[in-house]
Amino acid sequence: MHLLIDGHNLIGQVPSISLADADDEAQLVMLLRRYATSKRGRQVVVVFDRGVYGHPQRLDGYGVTCHFAMSPQDADAQLIRRIGALRRPRDWTLVSSDRQVTRVARERGMRVIGAREFAARLLAPTAPPAEAREEKRDVRLSEAEVAEWLQLFGEPSNQDSAASGPPPDAAPAGTEDERHGANAKTGKHKRRRRS
Repeated sequence: MHLLIDGHNLIGQVPSISLADADDEAQLVMLLRRYATSKRGRQVVVVFDRGVYGHPQRLDGYGVTCHFAMSPQDADAQLIRRIGALRRPRDWTLVSSDRQVTRVARERGMRVIGAREFAARLLAPTAPPAEAREEKRDVRLSEAEVAEWLQLFGEPSNQDSAASGPPPDAAPAGTEDERHGANAKTGKHKRRRRS
């Protein structure tokens, strides 16, 4: 479903954006881009009033198209003109809390969402894709696959190290006491017999 948005009406409902911010339009557009790209094919048209007419920054892109009106009254008139020009108004949703604009939209068969309700949707965390929600299963690699990965990263494989014996810096098997002749149970050293 495509969206026609009363831009400053929506900004007034987004807690993280102030109408007094110099870049309030750009901040809203960034949120709308994320929203628009979450579902392919969604078209978002925003009409701003009280903004910089002929905004110096190009805000269109990523499924969002912006229009700036010269005054708040012109913005409402522009929204109403756009609603009247829609070929398939049932494919569009109006986001606004302006009574006059929402009345015209309903008369044309458009769905209407209040600015506060849409702001909540816009700020809601997005769900991860279905693939990401699937439980990750533990995949066991064969010895050949492990050896291939180890080789790729320049590490000796288990097969290589088993065939060549312990690495040169490895300690001999057994504890230090056992290597020096101590009895593991008593801790006493065995006497060596001289022949």
